[in-house]
Amino acid sequence: MPFHRGGTLLLAAFLLSTAVAHAATEEQDPSKIDLAKLIECTTYDVPSYNTFGMWLTGPESATAMKQFGITELPSRNPLLREFQLAAPVNVFGRQTTRIAFASSGPLAVLDEPDPHPLAKTLGVAATVDQPDKFLGAKEIFAKKEQMENSDTVLDTRISLNVSTDNSHPGKTLAGCSYSIEVE
Repeated sequence: MPFHRGGTLLLAAFLLSTAVAHAATEEQDPSKIDLAKLIECTTYDVPSYNTFGMWLTGPESATAMKQFGITELPSRNPLLREFQLAAPVNVFGRQTTRIAFASSGPLAVLDEPDPHPLAKTLGVAATVDQPDKFLGAKEIFAKKEQMENSDTVLDTRISLNVSTDNSHPGKTLAGCSYSIEVE
């Protein structure tokens, strides 16, 4: 499954060299990404995530997966690529050996059937809160920037997400969404 939605990833990769303002520290070398910080929205910006995503899924994917000690798992959700970690990662005060990638970011797959305690701890408000589905997001960074000598506006957003999904019964998915949209 490609790691893009409507060309967002490809556009963002193209814009790596532009003067786009970043929410946090840009990491040029994807091999130096701290996976826990990437999931928690604590350090990286959109171009850093996009560079990492392309490295993880591109021609060097075998090298990337070996370096991070991850093995791809079959996924019941066509919108997620799921991976098993060789060693646990600590995120949000919890430990997991499974992560997933959506088109816009990484998610920890946590052994928690009830997402409410984590969402409350992280300050994530629910947009959908039903017995069989929870979806919440907290905006970490947002900026609209007019490109120089152009009518193009870039809408950069980073948000912390907590959700449940029928493809992962008894689990809570939590992580970061990194996106640049063109207006």
